[in-house]
Amino acid sequence: MTTGSIAGAKPIVLAYSGGLDTSFLVPWLAQQYQRPIITVTVDTGGIDAHAAHALRARALSLGAIEHHQIDARADYYEQVLRFLIMGNVRRGQLYPLCVGAERVMQAQTIALMARRLGTNSIAHGCTAAGNDQVRFEVALRTLAPELEIIAPVRDHAFKRAEELEYLQSRGLPIPAFGAAYSTNRGLWGVTIGGAETLNSKGSIPESAWVLSKDAFTHPPLPQHHTVRFERGRPAGLDGKTLAPVELIERLEALAAPFGIGRGIHLGDTIIGTKGRVAFEAPAAEVLLTAHRELEKLVLTSRQQRIKESLALPYGDWVHEGQLLDPVCRDIEALLVSSQQRVSGEVHLLFRAGSLFVEGVESPYSLMSASRGVYGEAAGEWTGADALGFSKIVALTGMFHARAGELAAQGAQQP
Repeated sequence: MTTGSIAGAKPIVLAYSGGLDTSFLVPWLAQQYQRPIITVTVDTGGIDAHAAHALRARALSLGAIEHHQIDARADYYEQVLRFLIMGNVRRGQLYPLCVGAERVMQAQTIALMARRLGTNSIAHGCTAAGNDQVRFEVALRTLAPELEIIAPVRDHAFKRAEELEYLQSRGLPIPAFGAAYSTNRGLWGVTIGGAETLNSKGSIPESAWVLSKDAFTHPPLPQHHTVRFERGRPAGLDGKTLAPVELIERLEALAAPFGIGRGIHLGDTIIGTKGRVAFEAPAAEVLLTAHRELEKLVLTSRQQRIKESLALPYGDWVHEGQLLDPVCRDIEALLVSSQQRVSGEVHLLFRAGSLFVEGVESPYSLMSASRGVYGEAAGEWTGADALGFSKIVALTGMFHARAGELAAQGAQQP
């Protein structure tokens, strides 16, 4: 496929995950456009040396003239994940934005690669029904509006069974799950879509889980672990100082066998429909839970309240591919400011299907700063102070009740 009209044509850079859609697109794009295909995999987590070798081998076997893998894990943490942790961000109070949060990062990296390779065309494998098409295209049009965006799976409405048949009929390699499940894996977790997630009734089968498939059939014994934060950043695990990416990867390996972070998210898609996806996010579950408890110890109630009010829209905009909007920089600035005292250790117990916070400690503990003991003894106040405070706090409700009584009395007078 590198002869004739393809030889002198500019290549198409394909955002390549190695899944069914992007595997299908390698030969299909080459055939339809008569242009060479260069595959680019942006590693935002979950790709070990064996997987990287398999991705490269499959891409070249499918007909790509080059394959590039770019390690973007550290950038992904710095640009996205650290703010999701600082904001304790979950969508629908459940889903920690496992994979969608990385799409802007991937689009940014692929746009830079396309410019470096001297091409004007980028292709992706997103469908018309999902969120990723919006995330990729919003980011690409913001960062590189001069690039042509090719989205055949969306624009031609290819079905997964059709893609599978196309590859099989040509003797080309297919992903391990074939057409049954769509899986995406990154530093913040795994998402899994299949026939069961197309409705709201039930779960995916145990065999479809990627990280935790044996968690409840062969549960490990309980384990105790300690996570340390410095100014809101994950900084240590079980007494050892680690860089954030390594810490996240170790936590995933430790927590996944317990089924921690497993769930199915039902929520609103960017285009307005309801959608459902299974996910495994062991490291995200541990860090978000631990960070939230540490914040409760060191932040004032007003700090927590204003953070929570901004974390919800921030998570929505990350989910929608709007991370490049300047309002996100404004929210991030507040999040960073709020973390100046979020340093300390969180002691955790891992059990099958359960994460339990045993305790938390910090040199900035507001609990330790008080001379009072909750429910036991007054501190910087006296019993008389407490009585007066209770009377004042009750005034608003008392006035409201009194006004109702006066109004009722007035209505009864002739």
